[in-house]
Amino acid sequence: MTEERFDDILETPSSTSTSRHPMAQRFRGYLPVVVDVETGGFNSATDALLEIAAITIGMDEQGFLFPEHSHFFRVEPFEGANIEAAALEFTGIKLDHPLRMAVGEDQALQEIFRSVRKAVKSNGCKRAILVGHNSSFDLAFLNAAVARCDVKRNPFHPFSSFDTATLAGLAYGQTVLAKACQSAGIAFDGREAHSARYDTEKTAELFCGIVNRWKEMGGWVDFA
Repeated sequence: MTEERFDDILETPSSTSTSRHPMAQRFRGYLPVVVDVETGGFNSATDALLEIAAITIGMDEQGFLFPEHSHFFRVEPFEGANIEAAALEFTGIKLDHPLRMAVGEDQALQEIFRSVRKAVKSNGCKRAILVGHNSSFDLAFLNAAVARCDVKRNPFHPFSSFDTATLAGLAYGQTVLAKACQSAGIAFDGREAHSARYDTEKTAELFCGIVNRWKEMGGWVDFA
């Protein structure tokens, strides 16, 4: 199915109101939401989702983007999930830590999705679109968790996303998140990296910075 055909299916009478909302105009009715996941491996079908964070993106009166509301959950591995020791060593996640306070996948998704749906509505958008650094990875794990939990109201586009690795490669010649942030003048602490909360915050700053810089250069005009 093409993206255009998928958009046709999504159209509802309320979609016609998007002309009143600059955010909806900016991305064809999609609300950018930055997502990062930490996992037990690279296979979204078999490996555990261990952390998930999301930040909705807002737009000010001048049409510039900024990180808005954030959410973060440590997640209990689903039953039968694979967890590679190398993945835990890389992320530093300690599954048996007494203060981890993890929740089930369903609870994490429902709480994040509830906030995202509210933001989509308040911005006059018709759907959220995932923003991630190497976004196909995050989207695959998000979709796998949605399928496991049989979530009926997923606000995210199922296959389209905005990839900040690609955008940063274009804007700064860097595809690694830490190096892209450094090139963009965004402080980055390598000791905090590989936490879903921290990586989402930095990815959100990077995405907003690139989009705003493009606007400053005359690359996008609000036609409202």
